Amino acid sequence: MKVDTTLPAGTRDPRQAAARAEQDGYDGLWTSEIKHDPFLALGLAATVTERATLGTAIALAFARNPMSTAALADDLQGLSGGRLLLGLGSQIKAHITRRFGMPWSRPAARMREYVLALRAIWACWHEGVPLEFEGEFYRHTLMTPMFTPEPHGHGAPRILLAGVGPAMTAVAGEVADGFLCHGFTTEAYLREVTLPALARGRGGELGGFEIVGSPFVVVGRTEEELGAAAAAVRAQLAFYASTPAYRPVLDRHGWGALGDELHVLSKAGRWTDMGALITSEMLHTFAVVGDPGEVGAELVRRYGDVFTRTPLHTPYPVDPGLLAEVAGAVRGKVAP
Repeated sequence: MKVDTTLPAGTRDPRQAAARAEQDGYDGLWTSEIKHDPFLALGLAATVTERATLGTAIALAFARNPMSTAALADDLQGLSGGRLLLGLGSQIKAHITRRFGMPWSRPAARMREYVLALRAIWACWHEGVPLEFEGEFYRHTLMTPMFTPEPHGHGAPRILLAGVGPAMTAVAGEVADGFLCHGFTTEAYLREVTLPALARGRGGELGGFEIVGSPFVVVGRTEEELGAAAAAVRAQLAFYASTPAYRPVLDRHGWGALGDELHVLSKAGRWTDMGALITSEMLHTFAVVGDPGEVGAELVRRYGDVFTRTPLHTPYPVDPGLLAEVAGAVRGKVAP
């Protein structure tokens, strides 16, 4: 299980952090599309790194058309020397239609076609295949020499899809090169729902398929540090638990009623009240909690035989040295 890290987003220049992360031995660098575009930071990181993979976890597929995503990803693949992992996700209907003003329908079917459209565009650019993609949601049939990118020699990037429900997860298994596990998952949900859905999509075989974890980590050296980290993770868990699309994860553990309660609070704008409803049992089920050595050992115990790589998901300010200790503990363990 490779250990990755995330890059700072927004107006902070990520180059120093990227170079330091590679120097510290991290295997990959990830950006997310939350408040900022995820591609710009990776472009800057590509100029100061040589080994680490560069990934989006996630970029919002439905906020862009396949052609624009194909161009962005192809440029980054060339700039990085073939190190891009293009992680895509759907988001939810309200954000796609009301925040981005883009269409939404049958997200699993649309995502399947989106990935196939990307592959058709890249086949045109890299292999000279005529562009003749006509689907239900997307149509790409025009590509002239003036608009065909120059070959960079690194081929098309690998595509990873994010998902929670079994339909989107099965699509990832069918058409993608890997899967991005949502942070709002548990070991039980992963093994009982996610892995079987991926296997169905791939015809039963997961060999060579990238599975990227993103488990919440609550880590600290003192009780004060652990308390602050736990409060931040509880708030993030409550936010996700209030989203109906993620209800199946709660239902798997018998916590569906709490999801309903949190959804009502979110509709009322009572965001600061929600984290207190996340019990200690829920926190320890969704997150890995402890000092660096304990966290590293538990990450390997839960996920070492499943995840091919994982960033350390810490939605709170954390000492980079602390995370380096966790990464070292993971690398020093062998999955049973």
